Amino acid sequence: MDETPGPATPLPGLGAPIRAGIPEHGRVPKYYAVKGQLEALLDELGEGGVLPTERDLAARFEVARETLRQALRDLLIQGRVRRRGRSTVVAGPKLEQPLSLASYTEGVRRQGRVPGRNLIGLERFAADPLLAGQLDIGVGEQVWHLERVLLADGERVGLESTYLAVARVPELDREFDPGSSFYAFLKERAGVELGGADERIETVLASPREALLIGTPPALPMLLLHRLTRDAAGVPLERVRSLYRGDRFSFTTRLEAD
Repeated sequence: MDETPGPATPLPGLGAPIRAGIPEHGRVPKYYAVKGQLEALLDELGEGGVLPTERDLAARFEVARETLRQALRDLLIQGRVRRRGRSTVVAGPKLEQPLSLASYTEGVRRQGRVPGRNLIGLERFAADPLLAGQLDIGVGEQVWHLERVLLADGERVGLESTYLAVARVPELDREFDPGSSFYAFLKERAGVELGGADERIETVLASPREALLIGTPPALPMLLLHRLTRDAAGVPLERVRSLYRGDRFSFTTRLEAD
C-alpha cells in the first residue's frame, strides 16, 4: 500500500503532539493523505458546495480513482459530505441530540432546524412475553406500535418505533397527529407525566428495509437507541427503538461528579 509521511500537529498550550490518525512511524496510507487534502477543499467550498467530479479530483491529487473513492467514503461516513443526486456536496454540521428525557422535536428545534416525521404505520397487536415484561402488562394485552421516519429540514435522518399499552392511550389512533411530538401529546392530551428512562446506545448497520425508509446505503453506520420510559409513578410507559444516521447525528450529555 502506498504511504505518505505526515507531520504531527501540536496542541496549543501543550507540548505533546496530537498525530491526528498518523501512526507513530509517521507513514499513512495514500487515501488518508488524500482525505486531508479533501478536507481542506471542503473548508474552502463551505456548506452546500459541490465537489468536482471523481475524475477531476483524482487528476488534481494525482491518485487512482479507487484511492480517491476510499477517501470520499470515509468523509461520507463521518458526515462531512453527502450525496445529492449524482453530485457530492459539503454537508452541514451534525445534529446534536441531548441524552435527556426530551422529545426529538425539542432537540432539533434548539438547533434552529425544522423537525418533522412521516408516519410509516400505527397498529395494535398482542404483547409477547418479552414486551409484556418490559411494559409491566399481561402477555397478550394489546400494544400500540407507532413507526415514523424522523426528519430535519425535510431530510430523512432516522427511524423511530414506539411501543406502549393500548390501555394507556386507547384513542391514540384517533387523537394523535403523527407529525407532532409524542411526548407533548402524552402530557397535554393524555395527562401522562414522564418520570425517567433507561437508555442504551450502540452502533449497528441498518437492515435493507430500514435503509430504504431512511434513504441511506445499507453500509452506513447507524446509532441505535433503546429506551424504556417510566411515568411519574415509576410505571413503565413505553419501549422505544430509535435508529439515527451516524453521519448526521451526535449525542451529548452532561456528567456531574458524585
